[in-house]
Amino acid sequence: MATLSFRQLSIGYTVSRRQHVVVDDLTGVFPAATLTCLVGRNGTGKSTLLRTLAGLQQPLVGSVLIDDTPLSNLSAIERARLIGVVLTQRLEVQNLTVREVVAMGRSPYTGFFGTLSKADWEVVDEALRQVGMSPWADRYVQMLSDGERQKVMIAKALAQQTPVLVLDEPTAFLDYPSKVEMMKLLCRLAKEMDKTIVLSTHDIELAAKIATRFLLLSENGLQEVQASEILMSFSF
Repeated sequence: MATLSFRQLSIGYTVSRRQHVVVDDLTGVFPAATLTCLVGRNGTGKSTLLRTLAGLQQPLVGSVLIDDTPLSNLSAIERARLIGVVLTQRLEVQNLTVREVVAMGRSPYTGFFGTLSKADWEVVDEALRQVGMSPWADRYVQMLSDGERQKVMIAKALAQQTPVLVLDEPTAFLDYPSKVEMMKLLCRLAKEMDKTIVLSTHDIELAAKIATRFLLLSENGLQEVQASEILMSFSF
């Protein structure tokens, strides 16, 4: 179990030594064993916040912590053992099978030569089973649909066996039954495996039926809201 938190966070980008602030003065917490949906209009900085929380880009000001440890104090390998990340970029690989791509999630544990043990492959196969991709394990990734590729990337993150999962639009590209299946899976992982899960979504109606915690990001900052408030007040 792990708690992900952030204090007095300012997020954005530095270009030619000039800072471009997207949102500033953010403080909050994602409790252990909880699924939190991050919502907000396009352009409010949801993806930037998620990338900052995952350690993929540095905050302009402030800190992100796992339990009481700042991410900035951790090596890349240490972060990879604590935070699994799924972004919305299309998976572009050639001549790798689904099982081989998911096996990349074991890289934080396999040492310099990247040799997987029998136990590692069992973790990979279980991750494939959890997302319903076992029948496609030996298929080349370039032969998959966008939705199937999304499931592969989620399986890869599950294979990392991290206490924290950060996902940017994990239900993008999925058909509706797969969206429901994926949201239920993530809720189950939070409850049954004590994972801290943070995801952004525009599937508000679906999330409202399944998830229990929502944070709204806007130009006014970050605030916890009820699903009913999102459904009544916003159109995505």
